[in-house]
Amino acid sequence: MNKPLAFRVRPKTLDEVVGQESLVGPSSFLRKSVEEKAPFSFIFFGPPGTGKTTIAEAYARSLGVHSILLNAVTSSKKDLEQALEQTKFWNPSILIIDEIHRLDKQKQDYLLPYVEDGTFFLIGATTTNPYISLSRAIRSRCRLLEVKPLGEDDVIKGLERASAHPDGLNKRSEFTPEAYRYIARLSGGDMRFALNILEEASVQFGEGPISEDEVKTIESVPNYAMDKDEEEHYDSVSALQKSIRGADVNAALYYLARLCIAGDLDSIKRRLLVTAYEDIGLANPNAVMRTQLAIQAAEQVGFPEAIIPLGDAVVDLCLSPHSKAGCLSIESAMDFASKRPFMVQDYLKLTPVNVQENEKYPYDRPDLWEHIQYLPEFYKDMKFYQPSYNSAYEKALNANYERLLKQGRSSDLPSLKKGKKQ
Repeated sequence: MNKPLAFRVRPKTLDEVVGQESLVGPSSFLRKSVEEKAPFSFIFFGPPGTGKTTIAEAYARSLGVHSILLNAVTSSKKDLEQALEQTKFWNPSILIIDEIHRLDKQKQDYLLPYVEDGTFFLIGATTTNPYISLSRAIRSRCRLLEVKPLGEDDVIKGLERASAHPDGLNKRSEFTPEAYRYIARLSGGDMRFALNILEEASVQFGEGPISEDEVKTIESVPNYAMDKDEEEHYDSVSALQKSIRGADVNAALYYLARLCIAGDLDSIKRRLLVTAYEDIGLANPNAVMRTQLAIQAAEQVGFPEAIIPLGDAVVDLCLSPHSKAGCLSIESAMDFASKRPFMVQDYLKLTPVNVQENEKYPYDRPDLWEHIQYLPEFYKDMKFYQPSYNSAYEKALNANYERLLKQGRSSDLPSLKKGKKQ
């Protein structure tokens, strides 16, 4: 029984790697390393199916260096120890660890002295952000190289290569250019995903020529229905907020759709609420409230119908006036308060002690409340509020703010109570 097509046509050397010119091109660091016969330790990071482990193995073969491949998901401490024993018979040697982010800190620390003294060179492959998932000690000993999703043309080149490769389809199935292009577009830059579709189509439709419409009967869902735990998913959450902030309604709907396909209503709810208050805020409080109502409706009906109120909310937020006045103002106050704590004035305390009656807060004099100074004397002129004028509502708020600034405030409560406003 044949192994999967993606495995059978995996590149053996850097010359066979499709795309990733910045990593394997003529002027790349990996090429220079091979030419100089000087191995290094690396961490390859990027989305699934972009060739991280393939490049690692091709790099080792191009160098002519003995390599050992482990997967962190299935490898135990004993497997690491046995791999270490093997490296002692081969100098130099390369230890390749797929899904290296799955190694706990203890196992990561176990590798450190051997990477440090050159017992072996380490190449890790991970789909997560290495600055988050890997220890600082490991990162400091390895060069970090990003493996990016392949472009459509690169995926097509890989598909054509697999169709003709003796270990691949070996020309037993013919595909139309439109079919190749459709598979490439569907793959989202994931070569493994694309090759799996190619092989399924070959088995189902035989010699061909196999058309785009025939491929569509096999797979029509793009390869971005992300797992909630994958970094790409969280990037989409971030992109949703940034698109709303930038008032790009089409981009925001696209990223919302991706998250809906993944079925992650919790992330959508949190992000839309934060975005509504942070980026729309005082410019359109009604849109903020409508977003809350849309989220409640989405919770009540669930997917797939939840996409309707969520879509309404995203369009509403995108095309609404935007304001970060509230967000920036509280951030400014938080920064100041964290560095300069102060005692609350006696007349503002909940239960003031040894305070004369005429110096107490005037609960019964609402006409005085907006004339009282609430900041302590030393900080009385501090301004945290950062006004913006992006809607009629904000302009009304700011007109009142400017009125209050002009009339001033006082900490002399006895004088205020006598009607002497200072």
